[in-house]
Amino acid sequence: MTNPPPGYGNPSEQNPYGQQPPPAQQPGYGVPQGPYDPQSGPGTPPPGPGTPPPGYGYPPPPPGGYPQGDAQLPPWLGAANPYGPPTPGTRTLANPGDRFLARLIDAAILLIPLIVVQFVIASAIGAILGSVVSAVVVFGYEAVMMLTQDQQSVGKKVMKLRVVSAEHGGRPTDNELWTRCAVYGLPQAAYCIGSLFSLVNVLSLLWDKPLQQCFHDKAAKTVVVKEA
Repeated sequence: MTNPPPGYGNPSEQNPYGQQPPPAQQPGYGVPQGPYDPQSGPGTPPPGPGTPPPGYGYPPPPPGGYPQGDAQLPPWLGAANPYGPPTPGTRTLANPGDRFLARLIDAAILLIPLIVVQFVIASAIGAILGSVVSAVVVFGYEAVMMLTQDQQSVGKKVMKLRVVSAEHGGRPTDNELWTRCAVYGLPQAAYCIGSLFSLVNVLSLLWDKPLQQCFHDKAAKTVVVKEA
């Protein structure tokens, strides 16, 4: 019997395992291609080990690094936590809402003395001198509370606020506390104009950055912090 020439007959007889040979891979297909670099060319040295190919990764930082939001805050002052209360034992800047509430509480305490001054004393000595007496009452209240109650008025005690030195975060000097109380209270002695100054003074923390200082804070180099 004549044997068939190679390449004819049952394919299984040519492959004893019954498997088809894998197709030959044509060059140029399936091989990952590197990113096109128009600057590369003859004579360009290859990148070193661990160097990512051009076009990948993050852009380099700008000169001087990325800006930090709290870069101007004193080192002793922590950044406010927008997701919850501050960590126990830390201090952050008091937010304007807490400071306004503290002022309202203090105003309620001073309401009766000021009413007495305005309607009893002022009627006897005149409105202008009555404004002077009112300013002395406010100044005296602030001075007594700041100097004897650990830099806290009644309103600040309720809201857990405290006046501290902007430089080191500790107790301000007596002179600084006297200055703070004077700039806050005594301008009210100027009839009408003093009341306008006091309003702008209290609101000035809204646009002062980054320490949210009122005029009396700037004069005394103090800040108001929230204690956990």
